[in-house]
Amino acid sequence: MSFINFAAREINCKIVYYGAGLGGKTTNLQHIYGKTTENQKGKMISLATETERTLFFDFLPLDLGTVRGFKTRIHLYTVPGQVFYDASRKLILRGVDGIVFVADSQEERMDANLEALENLHTNLKEHNYDFAKVPYVLQLNKRDLPGILSVEHLTKELRRKDEPVMEAIAFQGNGVFETLKEIAKQVLTELKKG
Repeated sequence: MSFINFAAREINCKIVYYGAGLGGKTTNLQHIYGKTTENQKGKMISLATETERTLFFDFLPLDLGTVRGFKTRIHLYTVPGQVFYDASRKLILRGVDGIVFVADSQEERMDANLEALENLHTNLKEHNYDFAKVPYVLQLNKRDLPGILSVEHLTKELRRKDEPVMEAIAFQGNGVFETLKEIAKQVLTELKKG
């Protein structure tokens, strides 16, 4: 899954933030980008349309040290939230090393969360990925809003494989780096195995 650039002695890993529209995927990446020092990050590319904030992806390489003498860079992507953009979602998942599913904690967004989660499973199968083996974190976002479901309820409904569950308020930065550290740790563990 990871791309190894032998000439540059770099291992490039791809982490995709997946979830329903307006759930906080782009907000997570914007916060990470804003808080990361200039010498540790690349350029952020964001493409927006009238109907969707992130049509293709946001892109952010981060340096995370070395594995077996190779520098590790993590590239962060988001998928479009609306299932309407399924072809883009499939394309962005190609070559994925880890996934953060960003769930909207509001009760009225539960159907959208479940639809996005089902879509993730379908798209992973199309790429012949075994969901059980892909590094994965469930982030429960928007924990500050009124009318949210409990962590226990959301976990029961959305957790699929005993993955870590992280609470977040992405626009404030709460839980954003904790989620990134958790998924990066899982991806690096997989890299060291292989």
